[in-house]
Amino acid sequence: MIVPLLCPAIAAHAGLAIALNSADGTLSLIDTETYQVTGKVAVCKEPHHLMPTPDDKSLIVACAASNQLVFFDPNTGQEQKRIRNISDPYQLGFSPNRKWFVATSLRLDRVDLYDPSDFRLVARLPAPKTPSHMAFDNDSQFVFVTLQDSNEIMAISLGTQTIAWVIPVAATPAGVVMAPDNRHLLVACMGTGVVEVIEWRTRKSVMKIPTGTAAHNLQPKGDGRHYYVSNRTIDGSISLLDTQTMTVVEKYEVPGGPDDMIVRADGKELWATARFARQVQVLDLVTKKIKQSIKVGSSPHGVFFTNHAGLR
Repeated sequence: MIVPLLCPAIAAHAGLAIALNSADGTLSLIDTETYQVTGKVAVCKEPHHLMPTPDDKSLIVACAASNQLVFFDPNTGQEQKRIRNISDPYQLGFSPNRKWFVATSLRLDRVDLYDPSDFRLVARLPAPKTPSHMAFDNDSQFVFVTLQDSNEIMAISLGTQTIAWVIPVAATPAGVVMAPDNRHLLVACMGTGVVEVIEWRTRKSVMKIPTGTAAHNLQPKGDGRHYYVSNRTIDGSISLLDTQTMTVVEKYEVPGGPDDMIVRADGKELWATARFARQVQVLDLVTKKIKQSIKVGSSPHGVFFTNHAGLR
């Protein structure tokens, strides 16, 4: 149910942002030009993460507590379909070659591998403890999953659907991405406020880069070099990490527990959900200041709009 619907004029001419309100079980629909909430969609229990399908025709919302995936039109916010019996999907990912769909089950301590053509379960692997975020290598040989409560990262071989290795990292790892060099994993570790750099082929930690208290997630700037790192505290911040020098080159004040992020295609704004403030914060990347604070629902988590910067 959508309350209210976007009017046809807004849907046709304005950009639409979609923010997940995990505690409310809703989506907030936001006009990206006026920064106004134009509607709210009742979805399911505990929607946490979302991602577009590889063809960009749908936006998938993972409903962890209701064991389903809900597909939406990313341009209008209209529901398209539901796939049920997807057990506890928390974080989602398509392999770069589009042959695998992966879902982490954070509360059930396992990782599920699906055939993306029909979402048939192919393999279910134990992942103690608390599997959270994931990243793939460029060749789709592995998916790497952070284990928040055991302070580890796990590599799963997609070819054999088996666990290849598990190694320790700094405390409470959450967000993870593959660096543009396809050599290093960048792991945001909340417990120590660092991004740990892992040479994944040799399974060695290269360095730990301090970014801010409770370093939580990473988002590409879109230039093939820089990543934004959300430091998720009440008086939080977002750091800009240069993957060539492996240093923090800028830092911005973003209060309210910044979590998931997305960057406009023109590079002028970064949107971040503020988990503890019931807001989406819009950071002006020219002035380096908060431009808008948009009131949404309780515990906003994922955020998405179509006019975003590239993946790397």
